[in-house]
Amino acid sequence: MIPFLDLRRQHAPLKPELMAALARVVDGSQFVLGGEGRALETDVAAVCGVAHAVGVGSGTDALRLALTALDIGAGDEVITPAFSFVASATTIMMTGATPVLVDIDESTFCMSPRSLEATIAATKGRLALKAVVPVHLYGQPADLTAICRIAADNGLLVLEDCAQAHGAAAGGRKVGTFGDAAAFSFYPTKNLGALGDGGLIVTSREDVAEEARVTREYGWRKRYISDQVGVNSRLDELQAALLRVMLRHLEADNERRRRIAGRYASRLAGSAFTLPAPIDSSRRRSGAHRIDRK
Repeated sequence: MIPFLDLRRQHAPLKPELMAALARVVDGSQFVLGGEGRALETDVAAVCGVAHAVGVGSGTDALRLALTALDIGAGDEVITPAFSFVASATTIMMTGATPVLVDIDESTFCMSPRSLEATIAATKGRLALKAVVPVHLYGQPADLTAICRIAADNGLLVLEDCAQAHGAAAGGRKVGTFGDAAAFSFYPTKNLGALGDGGLIVTSREDVAEEARVTREYGWRKRYISDQVGVNSRLDELQAALLRVMLRHLEADNERRRRIAGRYASRLAGSAFTLPAPIDSSRRRSGAHRIDRK
């Protein structure tokens, strides 16, 4: 059997760097919202090309708190693809809003702009539609240019679900920079995975970043003074330090994943499988790997 995932093999080459990062945090004895977390936020914001990054406790929290920061709540409707991890829809429900499911594109497995446009047209006159949450699956970006154009034409916000797409780009532009905000997951199985849970919100909107920072820590603008309802969802220093190590290797790791994916696609050609369209070396979507069904 080919193992689906081997984290030991993945982490082994990085072990000296990871252990040094752990020792640095232990020696510093600051474990929540310290220098490591701030440095990771700065580093990720720079890699993505956005103004702000806000570390939180998980990818699910990143989606939920980003939706809240975008003022999504009870009575609103949010469009998201029917084919995704459950959190893409349930985080919408957590805010009190209602998810509206649309179909996926047959070549990318991501949100279909055609289905998005048809769904919006079918709901004309309903004032509840407020946002779109496209999901980038398997590192494959959704058609963000089309999705963002459709959203803008209809006055809808865009929150990118980038949980599976660390470092991916479309047309030379990093995912997470197309919409009003984006959410990342650092669950260990992600291509940028922590040794535990973690998540992060990126945005170039200062108001969204500020709202996310306040909400992730009890609604505090000043310590122990809760100006609003908030939660406890803070990316801890140990995970931030480990992620800073892994971030330095992300580009090389992604290139290795692309090579391996290409080998699978080549070997599976002619089989009964349909694979998502690949991203070529220039990070642009190429033609789909369409596999004829027997």
